[in-house]
Amino acid sequence: MSISNSPPNSEEAATFPKEIASRESQKSEKGFERLGSISERSGIPVLEVRDLCHRYPHLDSNALDKINLKVFKGERVAVLGANGAGKSTLFKHLNGILRPLSGEVLIKGEKVTKKNVRTCRETVGIVFQDPDDQVLSPSVEEDIAFGPINMGLSRSEVETRVKEALEMVGLTGFEERAPHHLSGGQKKLVAIAGILAMRPEVIVLDEPTAGLDPLSSTRVLELIMKMNRELGITLLLSTHDVDVVPYFAERVFVLHHGRLEADGSPDEIFSDPELLRKAHLRLPRVAEVFEMLQQKGLDVNIQITAEAARDEILRIIGSRDQKVGMK
Repeated sequence: MSISNSPPNSEEAATFPKEIASRESQKSEKGFERLGSISERSGIPVLEVRDLCHRYPHLDSNALDKINLKVFKGERVAVLGANGAGKSTLFKHLNGILRPLSGEVLIKGEKVTKKNVRTCRETVGIVFQDPDDQVLSPSVEEDIAFGPINMGLSRSEVETRVKEALEMVGLTGFEERAPHHLSGGQKKLVAIAGILAMRPEVIVLDEPTAGLDPLSSTRVLELIMKMNRELGITLLLSTHDVDVVPYFAERVFVLHHGRLEADGSPDEIFSDPELLRKAHLRLPRVAEVFEMLQQKGLDVNIQITAEAARDEILRIIGSRDQKVGMK
């Protein structure tokens, strides 16, 4: 882990998917093109931020202060931080919605500028926190078709992409529905489908579970994992929900007051209490249970997922039974 203040499907809840997509490029069953291998941190980053600073006109200090980070093709990255840490501001720079005060954003090695911003937006799609900011057309079908139409695609290609996107998010049959009649979770899925229809290589999701009930949150997270697993899409997800991070992320960036405080695996991030306190974060609930057991003198290792917690509990029980049997 690097720590620095300077540059450097159904409606049923299910367990989080664990599979990682294969490394071969191929066509999926639904026609989406696979977009490369998972977690290959080599070559040119698909996204890179260099010394990025941003300041809003009404503020005296920077909302982002010399942010440096790299994201490689196929990665699942969580940007973790408390409210006001700068997560949304960072994301709006990743496809040119906001312009830096200084520094730069590069997509596949090319700096984002006014001239190429449209092409960059075809590579990096953003799903906003509030779907009402993104889902604006009279019908679901029209909303999903908006991006492909503006890409200049043929009518038949637009229809194909809309159909595939609806199938991917599980909303086939919703084509004629008015978005304002949908639930919050369904609106979120429509927003994701609208980005999927443009077939980006990277999808950035700003607080994708915000305001959703547990069942809808699970459905959205399962979809996000499916996009990475089946389509090879690189994913960045911002959140302050530490319980989501261990299930989703391979890497975690921690933001605090506009500065990048750490870059590491979930295990590394959640094994650093000082970092969590500084960033106004906490351990996942599962980990808090093991921390309390340690405080009671039990010889347990802190775990951050339910599956790892199960295995640790079974280990403890097995060790206890073995000691009893030796007596």
